[in-house]
Amino acid sequence: MSDLNATNAQGSPQPQVPSQAAAAVHGKSVVRFAAVGDLHCTKDSAGSLRSFFAQAAEAADVLLLCGDLTDYGTTEEAKVLAGELAQVALSRPVVAVLGNHDFESGQPEVVARILKDTGVRVLDGEAVEVQGVGIAGVKGFAGGFGRGALGPWGEQAIKTFVQEALHEALKLESALAKLRTPDRIALLHYSPIAATVQGEPLEIFPFLGTTRLEEPLIRYPVSAVFHGHAHRGTPQGQTVNGTPVFNVAMPLLRHSYPQQPPFRLLELPRQAADAALPAH
Repeated sequence: MSDLNATNAQGSPQPQVPSQAAAAVHGKSVVRFAAVGDLHCTKDSAGSLRSFFAQAAEAADVLLLCGDLTDYGTTEEAKVLAGELAQVALSRPVVAVLGNHDFESGQPEVVARILKDTGVRVLDGEAVEVQGVGIAGVKGFAGGFGRGALGPWGEQAIKTFVQEALHEALKLESALAKLRTPDRIALLHYSPIAATVQGEPLEIFPFLGTTRLEEPLIRYPVSAVFHGHAHRGTPQGQTVNGTPVFNVAMPLLRHSYPQQPPFRLLELPRQAADAALPAH
């Protein structure tokens, strides 16, 4: 990507609008999404993310957050993140899913509630429409890819693990099925394809995502998929039917594009200029 490059629905780069005036004109025809995951906000992060969120808000109409928003999923971390996001959430729709780190302390519903109270729409198998674009969100789960995917055979613990992956895939399918918008985005934490986890140690591939998340994306095609989780993965790949998939883990974007703010921009046609998220 060049300076704050945007990506269209086919995954090809487009130059960033150079000025606020140009952005105002440009914004009449497209909706811009800024996506990032793996913020890993800690109790000491207060003041460190505010300028980043402001940059994302200036570049885009909507902010998408792909899980691992906190480091240990504590109430304190969630409150710090909510404070960092508060100003942006007043001016831009913010849509998020949780990640595995947000579950670490056993209170993901508390993390979600704190963010919702700030104005963030946290999805867990739900769908929303923002400015004419549908967004389906789910955390996802692990299990491996292709022929290496774990099957539900043998011990009950293995069957339970696979069932969790199937459950997350069904939640994604249900959310996608509700959308009737011309353009749709899938928001995940775990990857639905192996291509965007390339670069991680091969031994941990099964824990970075699962092909089962790709199946709903084939039945209900989307314009783009965003996920995080794989900090040392690959920024972009595609599903078997050619849908662009973007790994937007913040550590990966920082490493891959060190001269730019660590978020990925996507442009989609604006279908309904006055559409907005429902009130919280």
